Amino acid sequence: MDLSAPLSVLLLAFAPAVMWGFTPVIEKRALSGGGNPLQASLVVVVVDSAIYLGALAVFQDNPFSGISLETIGIFVAAGAIGTALGRLAIFAGNARVGASISSAVVSARPLFATALAVGFLGEPLSAPTAVGIVVLVVGLGVLSVAKGGDLEGWSNRDLLVPLAAAAFFALGNVARRWGLAAGEATPLEAVAINEFAALLTLGTYVAVVGRDRVLNRPRRSYLVFAASGVITSVALLSMFTALAAPEGRIAVVDPLVATAPLFTVVFSWIWLGDLERVTRGVVAGVVLV
Repeated sequence: MDLSAPLSVLLLAFAPAVMWGFTPVIEKRALSGGGNPLQASLVVVVVDSAIYLGALAVFQDNPFSGISLETIGIFVAAGAIGTALGRLAIFAGNARVGASISSAVVSARPLFATALAVGFLGEPLSAPTAVGIVVLVVGLGVLSVAKGGDLEGWSNRDLLVPLAAAAFFALGNVARRWGLAAGEATPLEAVAINEFAALLTLGTYVAVVGRDRVLNRPRRSYLVFAASGVITSVALLSMFTALAAPEGRIAVVDPLVATAPLFTVVFSWIWLGDLERVTRGVVAGVVLV
């Protein structure tokens, strides 16, 4: 079989799709139970930053010693934009339009990631990838008129929030691929820098807007977001490892990661029946995406 990349790379890119297909569902439950997007973003990044820094201390000697300041700066920018801003936007989108719709719209990320990869990294744009992007756009159009998702209703303007998350995540992924291509950082080092930068960004924002935005929330919401942080830490490391491979092109890895909505719509139908409506239009749009 002539694969677009080695099977190991494809599996490493596909694993985050399953995990990130599940996390929006438990996060939607917590957001509907008194949690908020800023609290969710901060708890997730605190948990996975702690996991990565601990893993570095255990599994790697002299971490960060061979990385130039330029490469560190790339991962810091990716964390501040692609992780901190991206997560704020995706949690806000989840709260507004629902897990199934938000996850599908965020998967428009390949539109942005492929354009950036072709323009700035010189990656080739194959005919199948171009056709896939067209189908993705059609899927987004179907989702906009599907009238599923959050039972309280939403407007097409609300779709701009998860679409912004898609753009932030795409920009972050292209920067990460650029930084990993230098060959100075291991995937674990790269993801640790990325998440610590996101932690500093979100922590600074919380200091400005006030701690009351993240404190005094239902205890269960903290536990759910912490669990999401653990799952996210595994998913991110898997994606970084795929991007670090010589064959880990953005145009291959990012669309595979973006299949997460296929899983989200199934999980939403099973566990979010009291919060979301999964219509035939939602299913059709998600399948197209």
